[in-house]
Amino acid sequence: MVRQKKITGRLQNTLIWRAIDLWQRLYEPLLLRLVRRRAKTNYEVRLKHDRDDFVSVIVATYNRSRILVERTLPSILSQTHRHFEVVVVGDRCIDDTSTRIKEITDPRVRFFDLKKRGVYPRNVEQRWFVQGSVPRNFGMRVARGDWFVFISDDDVLYQDHLETLLRRAKQLGVEFVSAGYEAIRDGNLVQVMPAKNNRGSDLICGGMQTWLYRSYLKFFLWNRHSWRKPFDRPVDYDLQQRFYRSGVKMGHTEDIVYFNPPVEGTNTIGYMAAVFAEKAEGSEG
Repeated sequence: MVRQKKITGRLQNTLIWRAIDLWQRLYEPLLLRLVRRRAKTNYEVRLKHDRDDFVSVIVATYNRSRILVERTLPSILSQTHRHFEVVVVGDRCIDDTSTRIKEITDPRVRFFDLKKRGVYPRNVEQRWFVQGSVPRNFGMRVARGDWFVFISDDDVLYQDHLETLLRRAKQLGVEFVSAGYEAIRDGNLVQVMPAKNNRGSDLICGGMQTWLYRSYLKFFLWNRHSWRKPFDRPVDYDLQQRFYRSGVKMGHTEDIVYFNPPVEGTNTIGYMAAVFAEKAEGSEG
């Protein structure tokens, strides 16, 4: 019975991810050509209204009000590039996130809390691959910028984050640019530079929090089903591959633009930090 359930589960996963993958391969390149034509006209209108380089920083959050308000948002609001908005989207928060954000007087900060939490896998690894996808997709719908930046609710942007990425995107004439960052891994400070993709393509890309890309690419949704795939399972890996194969103009820089501190209560980041947090939550319960 257990073996039969596993086989059924794998078959279901295969059917779902292949159906999504087929749709993406067929339609995303076509949609890209269409939105580029529309964007050319819209961009000219925005220039007339002094909206050039208006950036939307989209932050998905879930019950991290203190860190979000005391660490992450101040790092965004201190950017040297001043023409931006911050779109914070709660994944159905049940803490005091809403109350804390309402106390922020900066009009550039907007907060939305989903009425229903996104549906993610129960398995901690699979959930880590795709968590935050639902609020990010919502954030793209309500964002007003010409460019998008995505960060987590515990990250720290260096002051020239937006300025550096915008400058590089213009230098290269690209729609998407990524960069390097610093992080604490296993108690050690490391620098992580954009790296070449390991699937045989020419794609060189940095971490999600170093991305800046044109907002007309918002039809490339964050795929909450990417965990079902046998490859590129993290949602950002999935998205960058879809950008690349659809023909998005992509570039990178080795400038360091943000700091990824260790997850609270751990000395590391990423999946291992998620596992540690899961065990700690279980022991408290």
